[in-house]
Amino acid sequence: MHFAYDARTEELRGRLLAFMDEHVHPAEEVAERQRAALASPWDTPAVVGELKAEARRQGLWNLFLPDSAYGAGLTNLQYAPLAEITGRSPHLAPTATNCAAPDTGNMEVLAQFGDERQRKQWLEPLLAGEIRSAFAMTEPEVASSDATNITTHIAREGDEYVITGRKWYISGAMNPDCRIFIVMGKTDPDGADLRRQQSMVLVPRDTPGVTVERAMRVFGYEDHAHGGHAEVVFDHVRVPVSNLIGEEGGGFAIAQARLGPGRIHHCMRLIGIAERAIELMCRRAVSRTAFGKELARQGVVQNWIADARVAVEQLRLLVLKTAWMMDTVGNRGAHTEIQAIKIATPRTVVSILDRAIQLHGAGGVSQDFPLAELYASARTLMLADGPDEVHQRSLARRELKKYA
Repeated sequence: MHFAYDARTEELRGRLLAFMDEHVHPAEEVAERQRAALASPWDTPAVVGELKAEARRQGLWNLFLPDSAYGAGLTNLQYAPLAEITGRSPHLAPTATNCAAPDTGNMEVLAQFGDERQRKQWLEPLLAGEIRSAFAMTEPEVASSDATNITTHIAREGDEYVITGRKWYISGAMNPDCRIFIVMGKTDPDGADLRRQQSMVLVPRDTPGVTVERAMRVFGYEDHAHGGHAEVVFDHVRVPVSNLIGEEGGGFAIAQARLGPGRIHHCMRLIGIAERAIELMCRRAVSRTAFGKELARQGVVQNWIADARVAVEQLRLLVLKTAWMMDTVGNRGAHTEIQAIKIATPRTVVSILDRAIQLHGAGGVSQDFPLAELYASARTLMLADGPDEVHQRSLARRELKKYA
């Protein structure tokens, strides 16, 4: 199912769908076999490099960046159906097209807020897919859903910043190709304005004092294909003052600018995950017999599939509306809609995946199908980029203000 998008989007959709069918989906099992044979599970399977080369050759590269100087120059509305397609193979397709988080958000930060030197040193190799990156904000000791709570200290000493703190669930940091961290900490911890205390600095991974301590698991998964989610210690790490992104005290605002596109990108891909779950449900239903008839003829199964289709069509409309608003009135103007999709999409997709798992029986929770891992990923997004309850609280306040 798809809408009549503009001519460029339709052309890219066709090419991307063909790329998925001809290259990405056949590579899924290949990537698993290659990863199992690697010296380290964090190394990148050779087939991923082959996919990246092919995607770049076909012009299916950096599709997420609206700035044509760096990316494809697509609007959010144009990118939405493309991100959905890559969501059908979330461990391969986003990386293959250089549209994988957290690199996407980091590239947006560098493109929008970085200076010429920072863009030359870090943005260009990220755009070329030569290196990976990580975004270090979340901390284990505080409720990081409220960024004003973070305790990592960034102290200026002459021409250097000294960074001290502990971060965790730093996505992508276990990948050996991860060469740069964007670290958020407090340069003015006693400042009166709670949202002007934070700053962001660039910290190369090989800087003395940076220790990647361990890979955090997500529902038991280490997410090797994603580059893991590391716990990282910054012990009196020294970087030049020139590694500051933007201005001192601008970290909170930069984080908000980064998270808007990040949230909608996750939701776009989640719709692709839901579509794959529905496909798997239907294939299972027509090929499996229980109690004397195909599962497809069982009323409860028909209800699950019908409800899933209705839910996905509703979600897609909401995400497309949000993308259109971000394009026309900006992220701030689309604030309510961004919160709405952040609440609705993971919740709904988790429900669809849960039914798909149930339909597959024991196979649904096994490694023989992608459903269990997709479920873990979707469920985690009810926490990532701010837990649902934070967005519900903010959205409700906006609604109530109309009647105060």
